[in-house]
Amino acid sequence: MTTRPSPPRNALPACGVVGATLLALIALGHDGRRIAQLAVLAAPMVLWLAWPLRSTQMRRLRTLLVWLWAIGFALDGAVRAYLLDTYQAAPDSAMVLGAAANTNAREGTEYLWMHWRSAAVWCAVLAVAGVLMGMFARRGAVAPSVRPARWAVALIALLLLVACAAYASKPWRRLHPAIFWTQWANSVHTLRSAWADQQKQRDRLMAQARSIAPAISQAGPSTVVLVITDSINRDNMALYGYGRPTTPRLLAHRAQAGGQMAVLKNAWSVDASTLPALRNMFRFGLPDSDNPPHVLALARAAGYKVWWISNHDDLAIEQQHARLADVVDMVNRTPGRASASLDGEILDCVQEALQDASTDRKLIVVHLMGAHPHYSLRFPENANPFDDDVDAVENGLVKDGRSAWVRRFRQEYDAALLYHDFVVSELLQQTRTAGKPGDYRAWMYLSDHGQEVGHVSDRAGHSPSTASGYRIPALIWRNRDALPVEAEQRPFRADWTAWVLADLLRIRWNGQIPTRNVLSDAYRWQAPEMPVAIESFSR
Repeated sequence: MTTRPSPPRNALPACGVVGATLLALIALGHDGRRIAQLAVLAAPMVLWLAWPLRSTQMRRLRTLLVWLWAIGFALDGAVRAYLLDTYQAAPDSAMVLGAAANTNAREGTEYLWMHWRSAAVWCAVLAVAGVLMGMFARRGAVAPSVRPARWAVALIALLLLVACAAYASKPWRRLHPAIFWTQWANSVHTLRSAWADQQKQRDRLMAQARSIAPAISQAGPSTVVLVITDSINRDNMALYGYGRPTTPRLLAHRAQAGGQMAVLKNAWSVDASTLPALRNMFRFGLPDSDNPPHVLALARAAGYKVWWISNHDDLAIEQQHARLADVVDMVNRTPGRASASLDGEILDCVQEALQDASTDRKLIVVHLMGAHPHYSLRFPENANPFDDDVDAVENGLVKDGRSAWVRRFRQEYDAALLYHDFVVSELLQQTRTAGKPGDYRAWMYLSDHGQEVGHVSDRAGHSPSTASGYRIPALIWRNRDALPVEAEQRPFRADWTAWVLADLLRIRWNGQIPTRNVLSDAYRWQAPEMPVAIESFSR
């Protein structure tokens, strides 16, 4: 029995369809010259389809290799396109590398759970592209084959020559998905390893703080509580004029405290993600080149006992900041930012710290999950009062064309803020009643960054591309000396938090910059450089 030879066929359509599909996906994730560079790097395997092969086994192998090659480039383009569309970030940007280094398998699963719609769309695009490229990769040239035209032969030869030059060039070659993503994984591993061993850096910061010789300008016991929360947009707080009653307890505190409490109405983060935001908060918003001190190290050097009480299970934050404290209490030890551990779990730990009798100078840093996605895990089960009624906020979202799933996220987000109001108010109440009546006490609260939940776009989550990603709440209370009325109206930058905290701690040292302390008469606003246009920092 003899095998019938495969009929001759022109392989140029196969090269054209596979190449065009691949080019379309490359163009989604790259722009300008990069599209041409990736297309040239992808060309050799696509052009292999034009080379006639006689053996059936070799043709099958070619089909598989060409498909794997093409799907690698397609996946690279899809991932880049998703990051550009969602975060306006490249995969090797500091934000993405930091997030990846600070993410484990569970967190990745939880992220996909929240963003499964986007993942489904991109998977569908890849599936269609994969099927199409697989169908035409099977139609490569067979020997004997239809002889291509001379112009086609010349074009193929020219493309192969350009591809050889591209692979000889390191700047071009490193864009190849196999090389780029291997180096990317190494960068993530290096970053994660660096975070895992920060003891030398902490020792250096403590030595630096002691050399600065900070002093406390106020005699007597002193207790200062700094509450840092996650992903809270002030536009969703009734305290800031929001239409849903999300902060009834804080409103009550505001009414009771009078001039002892300031609501900074124009507070902004300069970062849209947690790690850079915390770095700037604790390092005075100064660049590394200025060798800035760490405010926790300064507090310890001045004589404060420092607590770090957290509902986050976060290696980077623990190593870079928390371990500078005398007492570290990581309440949530379940990996994953979407852990179901509620922020209320930290209240007993804070109360114990406030009652600690080993020192009369305390700085207690509390790090909350706030409204970090998933929003539905940030409040107790069946505690969402906003999911049934069609109110003015819901009608406004419908009018703005927000999708049903974004409106549902907004309901869950507002319910998270209502529970958050309970936790934050309890922390303020604990501080107000701590110690003896005459002891000095101060409290500051702010968020690391904001959150986009249908405010200016039809999406929910972190948002470096809209102002919602940077609009945060900031509150200050102290039991001595009324806070300046002007502070409430002044624009406030979260990266200047340490200057305010040092004031509340009554710490003085050479090198202070009072123009960055929003409570000082010398305060002078400087607009930060932001990755998104801000119409006005005063609203």
